[in-house]
Amino acid sequence: MLFTWTAVAMSKIYETLKKKIIFPKSIKDNRKILLELKKIFNDEIFYTNFIKELDKVEKKEIDPNSMHQPNAYKPQIKDLYRIFQFIILNKRTTVLEFGSGWSTLIFSIAMKTLENKFGSKIYNLRRSFPFKVFTVDNEKKFLNISKKRLIEFYKNSKVTNTKFHHSDCRLCLYENKFCIEYDSLPNCNPDFIYIDGPDIFNVKGKIKNISYTNKDLMPIICDVLKIEYFLIPGTIIVLDGRTANAQFLSENFKRNWLYYYDKENDQNLFYLDAPSLGRLNDSMHDFYLNKD
Repeated sequence: MLFTWTAVAMSKIYETLKKKIIFPKSIKDNRKILLELKKIFNDEIFYTNFIKELDKVEKKEIDPNSMHQPNAYKPQIKDLYRIFQFIILNKRTTVLEFGSGWSTLIFSIAMKTLENKFGSKIYNLRRSFPFKVFTVDNEKKFLNISKKRLIEFYKNSKVTNTKFHHSDCRLCLYENKFCIEYDSLPNCNPDFIYIDGPDIFNVKGKIKNISYTNKDLMPIICDVLKIEYFLIPGTIIVLDGRTANAQFLSENFKRNWLYYYDKENDQNLFYLDAPSLGRLNDSMHDFYLNKD
């Protein structure tokens, strides 16, 4: 896929994508975004604690070259609002998330919301894990923080719609290009993939003297390319920033993907615009489009 940055090209792709998926309403006022998140949480005490998290200072803000982030990252409210809306508006059924965090909770709430509304209407679709979230992280401490956050939100230690998967990351070669791969992945076939990990802090390995001990290297994962032919037409991939990774994916995908760089929100989006795989795929497509 030719990677292009021209404004005209991106505008045309955006217009094409709007016929395929629904984009979240743009909200520039942070106060209005917070009101939307308050509705999503629907819990006054939890929301109050969430607001306190916004005032945290991250070590990376003090030293961008720091190789250590001892605490969980603070929430990015615009990103959380947008990914929730992407899931809800486009009726996604299975989420795969690279890198856990506040997004994990948002995905879990979104899946529960959709299951409550459409759970009885998915029985005829080939979805082994309907309305489930799979999150993979190479940092156990961040996975544990995300687990505790879900337990706190649901007030229940048995959170059933979110599966946490730990895997180391290491430097590898993909078609002779340096990148990162996870040692193992959750065994799922998502229709929504969110890439916000890993950081470069704990990527193992060295090849031809290249390693992530060099803090100038950007995190670029190749795992999505390996599962590309499992993915069903209509699959959406969103990258939180990570434009170098988006360019890498764009230039190595083999199937027909629509790519759009949302500069205003610093998100990179891919949509698998491939022909139907048959009757079951047609049923899935109908489910996405049916508003009832």
